[in-house]
Amino acid sequence: MLLAESMRPYMQLVVCGILLGLGTRAVSADTFSAGAATADLTPGEGVSLDGPISKPGPVRGVYDPLTSRALVLQHGATSVLIVVNDMCMIDREVYDAAKKIVHEKTGIPVNHQLMAATHSHATPRVVRISTRPPDEAYRSLVAERIAQAAVRAFANLAPAKVGFGTFSKPDIAACRRSLCKAGSVGVNPFGEAGEVIKSVAGKSDAVIGPAGAVDPDLSVLSVQHADGRPMALLGNLSVHYCGGYAGGLVSADYFGCYARRLESRLSSGDKDAPFVGIMSNATSGDIGSFRRTEGPNPPWSRMKHFGGMLAEDSLELLGKIKHQVPKSLNVVMAEISLNVRKPNAERIDWATRLLNQPNSKGSHRWSRIYAQEAMQLHEFPDRYDVPLQAIRLGNIGIAAAPCEVFSETGLAIKANSPFAQTMTMELANGYSGYLPSEQQHGWGGYETWPARSSHLEVTAEAKIKNELLRLLQQLR
Repeated sequence: MLLAESMRPYMQLVVCGILLGLGTRAVSADTFSAGAATADLTPGEGVSLDGPISKPGPVRGVYDPLTSRALVLQHGATSVLIVVNDMCMIDREVYDAAKKIVHEKTGIPVNHQLMAATHSHATPRVVRISTRPPDEAYRSLVAERIAQAAVRAFANLAPAKVGFGTFSKPDIAACRRSLCKAGSVGVNPFGEAGEVIKSVAGKSDAVIGPAGAVDPDLSVLSVQHADGRPMALLGNLSVHYCGGYAGGLVSADYFGCYARRLESRLSSGDKDAPFVGIMSNATSGDIGSFRRTEGPNPPWSRMKHFGGMLAEDSLELLGKIKHQVPKSLNVVMAEISLNVRKPNAERIDWATRLLNQPNSKGSHRWSRIYAQEAMQLHEFPDRYDVPLQAIRLGNIGIAAAPCEVFSETGLAIKANSPFAQTMTMELANGYSGYLPSEQQHGWGGYETWPARSSHLEVTAEAKIKNELLRLLQQLR
């Protein structure tokens, strides 16, 4: 149960009040409105930051707060919600609980709600992938706070106009997967040889070049009040995270730095009409951190540098963007059933033998971790439905998937989209792990190793990409 029983009477009263006060809002067919708001997601001490690979332990303190940032768009009778959350990842169960609350309180259809995580690595992982039992209290809190941000944004709806622009930063990040000469890469955690990718936990001195392209563009969706006052600015960039943390301290990473810089520059101080800055993650499954800056890099310095720099660049672009009332707003959602790469009997036998030998490390420093992952993956269903979503806002298209999508996939979606202005969002509406292409799977590397963090079928990337393009075309 994601909502505590003690909260239900209170929630029922709030639902009734808001439905009476907000859900019956009269809207003319040609009216465009928007509203933005935030809610706090910061965990208390002791909440687990653990994941299966990176294991920083429980929260010991907070460097900067975590925030849920919501933007509601309304054109005539159609309402669409976009919520970006300072979280490493959030599973579908939590999102679905939040969406149900939002629908009950505002009337926004569940399928019209896009909820995504930023992927800061200094936050909890609100998924059932951990070295510790799930923190059910915090999972409930996250669902409630996401809904809180959305309801507040709905309450702030006001006549608005939008604008869109992009600028390019080709040198700030690089593909973290390097293609190497055959035979130069060591065995993977399963003891298998023949991979040609140097990535996380991979080694080779015979690098040929990057194994994938980088999407250099930062897209900006700007929302203003009808009189031109800033309401919200949604940035969208394909960089995994920044890092440079101090152990056990919570941080929203560069995503939060970007948003707060915008808010410090554009906020009017009006509590009834707050400006909300937002940074979302586009397609960065194979794009590492920002490139190293020269000189010393003490904790937190790089995220502040890059977040602030990108915010200032966005503000410069903002002065050149033309804002207008969009002529259309629509959203479509589909679910495609995909197979899970479950371990076969041989892999289970390998994992069992390794885990039964406490002093054995296996052929790779992560062999024991992947043996544990094999046992966990064995319990997965054979296949499940993956939610995909597309939004049209005037001449702007947004495509969203629940995976850590590689940049080459995002670039392909943009190139083939029927909308000249297109942005993508990953880690949206759930969590389905890394999404390498069939070619990337063949090359190997960390992002392809079967685990709860990379479990979809080898052909999943093509199927997801094609379905997202179909949804965008349907909106066109």
